Amino acid sequence: MIQNPVERGPAEQAPRLADFFDLVTLDVTDSTNRYARELAMDGAVEGTLVWARSQGAGRGRRGRDWASPPGNMYASLILRPDCAPATAAQISFVTALAIRDAVSEFLSGDHIAQLKWPNDVLVGSNKIAGILLESQLLKGSELDWLVVGTGVNIQSYPDNVERPATSLRALDSAVDVARFVESYAAHMLIWYGTWQHMGFAPVRRAWLEHAWGQGGPVEVRLGTEVFQGVFEDLDETGALVVGTAKETRLVSAGDVFPLTGEDG
Repeated sequence: MIQNPVERGPAEQAPRLADFFDLVTLDVTDSTNRYARELAMDGAVEGTLVWARSQGAGRGRRGRDWASPPGNMYASLILRPDCAPATAAQISFVTALAIRDAVSEFLSGDHIAQLKWPNDVLVGSNKIAGILLESQLLKGSELDWLVVGTGVNIQSYPDNVERPATSLRALDSAVDVARFVESYAAHMLIWYGTWQHMGFAPVRRAWLEHAWGQGGPVEVRLGTEVFQGVFEDLDETGALVVGTAKETRLVSAGDVFPLTGEDG
């Protein structure tokens, strides 16, 4: 079930993007990531941005379904960074900052957008956006391309999910999707350039400034293993640093949930 469903209105004005971007606009597709992957394999240039008004088979991390009705942003960006595949994973944090900055442009009152490791954007304790990275290697270990998939709740949000969600509309923002795409692309270009020219350090610092749950108790779920500790830091690779009673652990993949009801 979707909260606050909206009907498609008149055609929106196309987003105005920097020259870096090559916009591909779709009315509906099964998945912008799948569409972007096919374009990338066919040689699409870095900066190709696939934007769909709705999706039929959106996916989140670990194969989870992502509700994709009209009125929200579904976009996938093709990047071809000159780096090792493990380093390219840092672009998840780059993207999270870009989405946070875009969401913050349209928040009113005391609402604050924060970042939940590894790739969610929250307002309060409610999820407003998620990120999914997919990549392909050339022969050996060289990165060929990276697809950065993003979903942002603008007009509606799902209510049948494990974690509570929200949307910009529910937070009294009237921004339309095309305008949000413009904002996201502008911030993404800034943060991607920062990462390319200055490395992960400034991205890490900025991410920690907006981290949700830092300094508080968390539960970490790693497949069949579950443990609790304190969210202490983010290391130089993007791994979460969690202190337990026995040791300090680095978490590079998994789900992390703050154990308090307070915003971190």
